[in-house]
Amino acid sequence: MTIQSPDTALVLFSGGQDSTTCLAWALQRYARVETIGFDYGQRHAIELEVRPTLLSKLRALNPGWDARLGDDHMIDLSLISKISDTALTSNVEIAMQENGLPNTFVPGRNLMFMTVAATVAYRRGLNVLVGGMCETDFSGYPDCRDDTMKALQVALNLGMATRLKVETPLMWIDKAQTWELAQQEGGDTLVDLIRFDTHTCYLGERGDAHPWGHGCGTCPACALRARGYEQYVARKQA
Repeated sequence: MTIQSPDTALVLFSGGQDSTTCLAWALQRYARVETIGFDYGQRHAIELEVRPTLLSKLRALNPGWDARLGDDHMIDLSLISKISDTALTSNVEIAMQENGLPNTFVPGRNLMFMTVAATVAYRRGLNVLVGGMCETDFSGYPDCRDDTMKALQVALNLGMATRLKVETPLMWIDKAQTWELAQQEGGDTLVDLIRFDTHTCYLGERGDAHPWGHGCGTCPACALRARGYEQYVARKQA
């Protein structure tokens, strides 16, 4: 595939399904791609453990990707777990809150992620930030919404006198379409890599693999991933 843009990108790469799909998407489009991950005291820290293997396997999947994939940056944002009390940073039961949001919502997390990523991109000379935010199949998090990302892009560029672009390739697609996008960008090999080597489960469980991958099978993240995979398979077979 011919690279569509001379731009260079920094992908927010957690080690989960969405960010891995976004990384493949970016590697198909940008001349140079780097990755950034965050250790914020997340309950599902297993995602950080799978990241290096995922990056190695993505390099092996496509020689062009290997040539374009640059440095990985791991940032300590443990202060998030110190100033928040959520089901993603504490061992508490997942539940809905009085404000209508699940207690898996970590206030300010994506805002901080993008701000730190923009700072690293500035230093590294990268002009596109790629994130897996989505408001089609999501848990209602306000910091995943398109309006939030657009406003943040404006604020970041005003604050740093830059022309950074914020790209969210999953924003308007559902989880079945996210699986389809992975197939489009990297074929069945990438789909299988996402199924068995990424981690999305909020509880951090690996255990035996389901058809859609590893996880507890009951938390909101697993439910979205499983339902999307079932729909993806059904569409392929139709």
